[in-house]
Amino acid sequence: MSKSNITDELNRPLRDLRISVIDRCNFRCQYCMPAEIFGPDFAFLPKNELLSYEEIERLAKIFVSLGVEKIRLTGGEPLLRKELPTLVAKLAKIEGLSDIGLTTNGVLLPKYAKDLKEAGLQRVNISLDSLKDELFGEINGRNVGVKPVIKGIKAAQEAGLGVKINMVVKKGLNDEEIIPMAKFCKDNELQLRFIEYMDVGSTNGWRMDDVVTKKEIYDMLKEHYLLEPVDPDYFGEVAKRYRYEGTNVDVGFITSVSESFCSSCTRSRLSANGQLYTCLFNGEGHDIKTFIRSGVTDEDISGFVSGIWHKRNDRYSDERTDETRAKRKKLEMSYIGG
Repeated sequence: MSKSNITDELNRPLRDLRISVIDRCNFRCQYCMPAEIFGPDFAFLPKNELLSYEEIERLAKIFVSLGVEKIRLTGGEPLLRKELPTLVAKLAKIEGLSDIGLTTNGVLLPKYAKDLKEAGLQRVNISLDSLKDELFGEINGRNVGVKPVIKGIKAAQEAGLGVKINMVVKKGLNDEEIIPMAKFCKDNELQLRFIEYMDVGSTNGWRMDDVVTKKEIYDMLKEHYLLEPVDPDYFGEVAKRYRYEGTNVDVGFITSVSESFCSSCTRSRLSANGQLYTCLFNGEGHDIKTFIRSGVTDEDISGFVSGIWHKRNDRYSDERTDETRAKRKKLEMSYIGG
């Protein structure tokens, strides 16, 4: 299938695809549903409702033919999906795909990191919102301490995977961890991404007062470190990056609340049950699973995806107001992943 780059109504190309391979979690996060909803009795999807690896591979090839260069596997917790290295190996063989990553809580990496690397995985994004056991256990809702995640980080490094740490910062909860996390990542040569607390979903009780902005975090870091700006590696790079002066270690900021980046968004998301979403903040998906299971050709699927992307005009972060937040149905992070 020949390569043909597509753009949306606002001239944004499709370059990045996030694929949620499972809807199960073994941690909660600050974006997920509260414990009283997302507890041990929560009903997860039956296997036949999930996209199979063969279906994901087929869709990935089509997305790459439409311009996608990067794929990141997410969840839930993607390492809970059986034989995940098998899927990674399938994706790694797709001509034109330059990057395969994985978002994980890291706990299962000691078991799978080597196999994932050998299959073709290039990097992992590991969620770590605190270095304090008690606070981290409170955030993840399972009373799991930091040590299992640290072991996962080391396993990924030893396997030769690139490692990026994601820290969601919420005012009054873990903002005092900003400098300790920066020091930990700098000392261990880990890329760090501070993520503003976003109004993803409708059940996490988000308030603007809970947001610690990029400027506030940057000003804290400047009191301890000399930082120099880093140019984006590509159009649509989400993180605003800086390097610790005299090192090769960088720190970045995901600023969808204080400094929106809708104008350069090149990302599409595919849920575990085959819903295609063009914006993390839009709860209206497109049922691609039913379509591909109806006997259509690859060309039909390509046209289906192109039609959705061409008509895309999402600009939620640009247009965020109390009114739009109240009216718009949004995805839960536990459903679509990071």
